[in-house]
Amino acid sequence: MNNDISIILSTYNEKASIKFTINKIIEHLNGAEIIVVDDNSPDGTLEIIKSINYEKLKVFSRKKSKGLATAFLLGLINSNGKYVGWVDSNMGQVVKRFPDMLKELDNNDIVILSRYVPGGNDERGRFRVIVSFLLNKFTKFVLRSKINDLSSGIFLMKRTVLDDVVPVAKGHGEFIIEFFYMAEKKGNKIIEIPYNHPVDLEGNSKSFPNLAKFLQFGFFYFVRILQIIFKGK
Repeated sequence: MNNDISIILSTYNEKASIKFTINKIIEHLNGAEIIVVDDNSPDGTLEIIKSINYEKLKVFSRKKSKGLATAFLLGLINSNGKYVGWVDSNMGQVVKRFPDMLKELDNNDIVILSRYVPGGNDERGRFRVIVSFLLNKFTKFVLRSKINDLSSGIFLMKRTVLDDVVPVAKGHGEFIIEFFYMAEKKGNKIIEIPYNHPVDLEGNSKSFPNLAKFLQFGFFYFVRILQIIFKGK
């Protein structure tokens, strides 16, 4: 069944974590297609990826385009799996949960690893934990969604979800909020299973490289949520 799975990774300066994450995917989902989209990392990330000997590893290196949302879409376009998943490239610790997620797709369309259901937790710094929690509470309330962790970057879905909704590839991680919301609105069955969000490996985070960037991304999240509300009316 792993032969029917495609896992998408997006990378930029992930030298410290990418080999670990790819190896964990191979360990727990051996036979799965792994698609990596790298945004011209200057730290040697691409060379590490290319050194990995795995037949079903696809690598795309972009020199003119950058961004999490467009990277995911490029990976999606080039995926072949009946099931498609995404995980942050510095979150290899949680890849072991994918076999359990795959089982849940017997009765659901999307499985999300969630920090905000019973049994879930967030082990990062207090500031990031509070901001992420409030963002998700606010988003869930204004969108009238049943999903608790709308900003989760770890999920597995049936490819048939794309018959109803495709991700709008603009912005940063906020695109996933819109994708989950529209999939839910179209009637897809979505289940959240708990996980503990570990401390980012060596502090490496696409959403919080520094405070200024974090605040900038937070503003973009807020604007995107407002756009989703008006689009849905």
